[in-house]
This record gives sequence, structure tokens and C-alpha cells, in this order.
Amino acid sequence: MSKTILKAEHINKNFFDGDQEISVLKDVNIEAKANEFIAINGPSGSGKSTLLTILGALQKPTDGSVLIDDVDLYQISDKKRNEIRFESIGFILQSSNLVPFLTVEQQFILQDKYRKTKPNYEEIDNILKDLGIDHLKNKYPNQISGGEKQRVAIGVCLYNHPKIILADEPTASLDSEKAYKVVDILRKIAKDKNNTVIMVTHDKRMLAHCDRVYEMNDGVLVEN
Repeated sequence: MSKTILKAEHINKNFFDGDQEISVLKDVNIEAKANEFIAINGPSGSGKSTLLTILGALQKPTDGSVLIDDVDLYQISDKKRNEIRFESIGFILQSSNLVPFLTVEQQFILQDKYRKTKPNYEEIDNILKDLGIDHLKNKYPNQISGGEKQRVAIGVCLYNHPKIILADEPTASLDSEKAYKVVDILRKIAKDKNNTVIMVTHDKRMLAHCDRVYEMNDGVLVEN
């Protein structure tokens, strides 16, 4: 049986709008194991992206705990939490967030500058080949399609060797064919590389590809 990598328990998140307190997440519970590809489905504004930022150690919950490998992210120092986020969590966003003046290969090398490590060109080539975009290595973002940009973003994420990949609406700007390709890649990453992948989406077309599906409505999360 696969090990539980991430567990969130009794997550609440409240914001203030003037004097009014607004509850965005209401007693949310979710856990994910290695090799799992999980979808969180629901309409815009239901709290999906807020939950993802909390799972990804970007935003503290009002109440509740998030454990990665049994370490509670919000009971440790900011420095330690940042280290776990940098070492264990990868993000894939709706917009690929590529640097416009860097080639595809240079997007990877930029990660080494952040980490103060030497580029592993062989690994970069292998990732690009696995994603079917090795022919784009010397192209700039404005020279490739939306689906190709998304695959580059996935590759850059993989190059950082995260245990957990959090994907926020990764297919929202893609047509059906490209969207299915991206979701198929995410599924293969979970299965072949022993990653945990959690995808936030309101695109019901993609749910059949996932191991488990959660539904978020008005801040309440229920497993389907």
C-alpha cells in the first residue's frame, strides 16, 4: 500500500471584508498517497485555489493542520516551511509562467540558479524527450503553442524533483485535445515517478482520468 504523503485535517480559512468575516474553507479534510492523481472539482470561487495555496505552504489556514511526511507545515518555523516547500512541492499554474526572454532549455537552467546547483543537461534532455518537446529546446515561449508551454512548465516542475505536484487549472486555456494530453502526462507522472499529483479544475472532461475526485462547493469538500 502506498504511503500517505500529504494529509490536511479540519482546514478552515476565513477572510475579513471590512467588518464582515467570510468563511472560504469549512472543515476541509483531504489526504493523498504516493502514485495518486487526485482532482478537486468545483465552480470558480468555491475555494479550490485557496485550498491549493494552503496545501502548498503558501498561505496559513485559520484553523487546521497540513502534514507532509507527518510534519505539520504550520507548527514549524517559516524557514523550515519554506525549505519543505522548495524541496518537496511543485506548482503548475493555469498560465505557464515561463520567462519570455529565456529559451525552453534556459527555463530549466534558471531553476539551478535558484538552487545554486550545476545544470544537469542530460536530465533536461530526458525530461524534454519524455514530454515530446525536445525539438523545442531552443525556442522562446512566444514561438510555441499553449499546450507546449504547459508541457514545458510541467518539465520545469519535474526538474525540481518534488514529491507533491499541485496543478491549478492546468487545462483551462487549452482545447480538448491538448487538455487531454496534459492530463495524461500528469497521470503518468503520478504512476511512473511515484509522485502525488493534485489537480484543481472545473473541467469535468478531465475527471475520468483521475484516481479520486473531490467536489468543492462553497468551501465544503466532499469526495465523490
